[in-house]
Amino acid sequence: MDIEVAEIAYDVDGVQMVGLLAKPAGAGSRPGALVAHEAPGMSAHSKEVAKRLARLGIVALAYDYQGDGAAKTDLAEVYQQLADWTADPTPIVRRSEAALHQLLQQEGVDPTRIAALGYCFGGTAILELARTGVSLAALIGFHPGLAKTRPAESARINAPVLMFLGGLDEITPAEQRRAFEDEMNAAGVDWRSMIFGRAGHSFTNPEADALNIPHVNYDATADSNSWQVALSFLREMGVLQDGE
Repeated sequence: MDIEVAEIAYDVDGVQMVGLLAKPAGAGSRPGALVAHEAPGMSAHSKEVAKRLARLGIVALAYDYQGDGAAKTDLAEVYQQLADWTADPTPIVRRSEAALHQLLQQEGVDPTRIAALGYCFGGTAILELARTGVSLAALIGFHPGLAKTRPAESARINAPVLMFLGGLDEITPAEQRRAFEDEMNAAGVDWRSMIFGRAGHSFTNPEADALNIPHVNYDATADSNSWQVALSFLREMGVLQDGE
């Protein structure tokens, strides 16, 4: 399917966000998807995910929650930012809400068929967005951060949730996974997860190995399998439909 790709810039609290909008060519009603990048910032990886979704008939916005449409290179700065947002998710929620607003403004986007996909801290970002009670059709996290921030507000999540995790992920360790499961059950959320036993963190990102961080590595099998299961989930939830 032919697609159209363009940068989209907007301000949130005085910070310019620069995302990438990828959409199928032509007119007509289309599902939409937010794609939330990994912790450092916008990357070739998150942009490629948006393009892949567009080729399937989805209007996809790879949105920027760090600002300036670029990745940060100072990991200490990134870790401090994530700690601040974990303690108070209000800023990350506002940035995600602004991205959703931009997506819904696109011509032909069906507001009843909106998915959110998040990678690494992007998984945290979309969970926090869902905790506001916003209407979403599907929520998918790939090696997401699952540290508890607002568990009492998880009852507001109205989208089915699918999480892909690495069994060797020390950034999202087993105890966080178990706590997340308890949290989702207590909140009555429709959720499921898949664990790739030998995978670490960032297993979907081909550039992960270059970071030289223990247990942060690309896993081609986990990447491919998680993507296929994610597409099946989007079809099950009606985001993707036959003929699109």
